[in-house]
Amino acid sequence: MTSIDILITHFTNYIPLNNVEKTELNNRVTERRIKRRQFILQENDVCKHYTFVVSGCLKMYAVDKNGGEHNIQFASENDHPADRWITDIGSFHSAKGSLLYIEAVEPSVVLQLEKSDLIYLYHNHPKYDRIFRVIIENKFVELQTRVLQNISSTAEERYLTFMEQYPMLANRLPNTQIASYLGITPEFLSKIRNLISKR
Repeated sequence: MTSIDILITHFTNYIPLNNVEKTELNNRVTERRIKRRQFILQENDVCKHYTFVVSGCLKMYAVDKNGGEHNIQFASENDHPADRWITDIGSFHSAKGSLLYIEAVEPSVVLQLEKSDLIYLYHNHPKYDRIFRVIIENKFVELQTRVLQNISSTAEERYLTFMEQYPMLANRLPNTQIASYLGITPEFLSKIRNLISKR
């Protein structure tokens, strides 16, 4: 199965596409192979793409003034459909410099859509507008849930939610990456895992 076939199948899970819509999509996406630790976005750069993960894993994160990383999102091929997309949506739509980084955790294959191509698809093929609206709404709900968890849930509860959301990533990501996402230290994450395993 080619990369574009995987993306078409992904979209078809939302709304079936006709041959013209598939061809238009094929003409507007760009495939890239990303090395481990390679960036597709760095702080202060403008985010110019919506990125779909065909295979591998990417992370989006901010770096604080002390150099600490704070993971906001992972995107990989095995998880929830909305989690295969990654972009700094604020920078993408405002054309302002990003506060975030997007980096490959593993060697990855991605498909990217530039803003002009995405708008073209929205205007000329309304199915894409509806599909992306659902994807963005799902990510918004996920973000609301995560903010609520960060202010009202224990670290263990956040870890269990992470395991539910990213079941295939638990063994692929180092403890430091998961801990950063949860807002705890790697040592505390190890304690949580030990407590769970003893029950």
